[in-house]
Amino acid sequence: MKKLLLMILLFAGLTGFKQSNTRRISGRVYDRADGSSLPGVTVKIEGTNTGTQTDATGAYSINLLNGTERLSFSFIGYKTKSVKPAKNNTLNVYLEAELHALEEVVVTGYTAKQKRDVSNSVTIIRGTSTVNGMQQLQGRVAGIIVSDKNSAVTLNSTRFAAMSWPLAVGDESYKNISENGFSDVKSNPLSTFSVDVDAASYSNVRRYINSGQLPPPDAVRIEEMINYFHYNLPGPTNNDPVAIHTELSSAPWNSNHRLLRIGLKAKTIDVNKLPPSNLVFLIDVSGSMDEPNKLPLVKASMKMLTEQLRAEDKVAIVVYAGQAGLVLPAINGNKKEIINNAIDNLSAGGSTAGGQGIKLAYRIARENFMANGNNRIIMATDGDFNVGPNSDEDMEHLIVKERESKVAISIMGFGMGNLKDSKMETLADKGNGNYAYIDNITEARKALVTEFGGTLFTVAKDVKLQIEFNPAKVQAYRLLGYEDRMLNKEDFNNDKKDAGDMGSGHTVTAFYEIVPAGIKDDYAVGVDPLKYQNIQPAPVANVSGEMLTIKFRYKQNNSSASKMNSVTVTDEPKNLNLTSADFRFAAAVAEFGMLLRDSQYKQHATFDQVINMAKAAKGEDQDGYPSEFIRLAESAKLLVKSELLSTK
Repeated sequence: MKKLLLMILLFAGLTGFKQSNTRRISGRVYDRADGSSLPGVTVKIEGTNTGTQTDATGAYSINLLNGTERLSFSFIGYKTKSVKPAKNNTLNVYLEAELHALEEVVVTGYTAKQKRDVSNSVTIIRGTSTVNGMQQLQGRVAGIIVSDKNSAVTLNSTRFAAMSWPLAVGDESYKNISENGFSDVKSNPLSTFSVDVDAASYSNVRRYINSGQLPPPDAVRIEEMINYFHYNLPGPTNNDPVAIHTELSSAPWNSNHRLLRIGLKAKTIDVNKLPPSNLVFLIDVSGSMDEPNKLPLVKASMKMLTEQLRAEDKVAIVVYAGQAGLVLPAINGNKKEIINNAIDNLSAGGSTAGGQGIKLAYRIARENFMANGNNRIIMATDGDFNVGPNSDEDMEHLIVKERESKVAISIMGFGMGNLKDSKMETLADKGNGNYAYIDNITEARKALVTEFGGTLFTVAKDVKLQIEFNPAKVQAYRLLGYEDRMLNKEDFNNDKKDAGDMGSGHTVTAFYEIVPAGIKDDYAVGVDPLKYQNIQPAPVANVSGEMLTIKFRYKQNNSSASKMNSVTVTDEPKNLNLTSADFRFAAAVAEFGMLLRDSQYKQHATFDQVINMAKAAKGEDQDGYPSEFIRLAESAKLLVKSELLSTK
């Protein structure tokens, strides 16, 4: 017996009580030339698939498995750097721009469906070329690996120079956007649309640019680009759930035009006073999610959300692959260990019965419905459904029917190469939820921790705006973005017409570009006189300084009847340099979106103007996102220049 006890103690001493060599390394990555931080740098443990990315401020953190490994830092346009951390757990790294010539570049084609299988198409291009040459290839070949002796960059889909984009890029799908044009005020005095608080387009565009590619034009939704950022708008001072603000100046891309900013700010509810939540985590565990940037990132994201839950909240977990199933019946939010264990045990494999999963999630949400609470499904997926009804139209019909249960659905999109953006946008838009694209753990933290209340807790439902323009002051106008949120003028007063919701603390910005009366302009073109109707122009009743009137409707969270407020805007534009920093920064983002879309209305827009205006308006930049935007604009400028060179 003594010998047995001695052996147990000896074994424990060699195993269970052995001191772990694991340690956590943190730091920042900078550009050696100018000292600026580098977001999106890939940090990996050499010889493994374990890695992370730097966040918007260039910061990273990673666990070394035995404390002795080397770390590799790589970023497109920079030399890859291998570093062995010293005893200090802080490691800051400076990367140098890649300037060497490539003696031989090998381009290897991949099939769209089987991204791991190399196709038979291999092209070898010889000659002298800098890193810009790599970007030129990225602008001409879809689904490529560009490599030399020192580096390799894997791309799933790229932009074809001088060609229009199809609906699907590689195996990704985006809704076709028919850009809003200018409307003549005399024939169309009213403009009506629904708000949109989604921000998925910006993080998806960021993913493309950080991969050395320009995004497909239909992936660029200007309103989502603008509304990704936080703006300092005052909230409502009365019992209304939403406050409205306006600002008028000249358009940066055409000084003869006016640019009107309409800003909405929802009231902010203290997290401790938020109503209880009935949540269903709906997680795609099909085979397409078996990628490092999919299911593992989903798990980490859901654990972040779990940490925000309280004892009065409830959460259930539904998964789907070939079939849907209930992994965890609804339990209280303070049972975090049980919830996290259920998340940890998930694995990917099989086909994708997304519709079946959605139906089961709604059923579980209805069974645990909280009459005075927040009832919501949080769906994590790449949108690649392939079993049962799976088209965008099928999903729209399903969600429109299910939303009658008063359960909202929010979508978190993951992955690349087969991302079904169009389907996920439809699910969120029709399901009274929001849509975020999660490309890294920092984005997950932004959506599920920093913006927790806005993501999950609605304070104003069916928020709609209708703008009436005064023809004495305005010839023509156009709304930037919101193409899939346009409404008929009759929809504004129809309380049965669905519109966008706003969550706690949400801000919404919309821009109108306005052609003032009396300006000779190609965009203020009317129609020929009618042949069969002799319609006399109606007298202009309002000849005051009013340029327009904005009406906006919303419903309180517990009401089915809407309320309406209105404000007027006079024709007194500020000098652009005297506008708020928020106005100028948001205008820079809008201009950037027009350039990425190669909009027919971009006029005198330039990347240099975007960059300079954003730099002057970024302010203190506490969260690092404005600085990240500036770097994206600088990278996009180089990518566009590279494309132009490749077409000559």
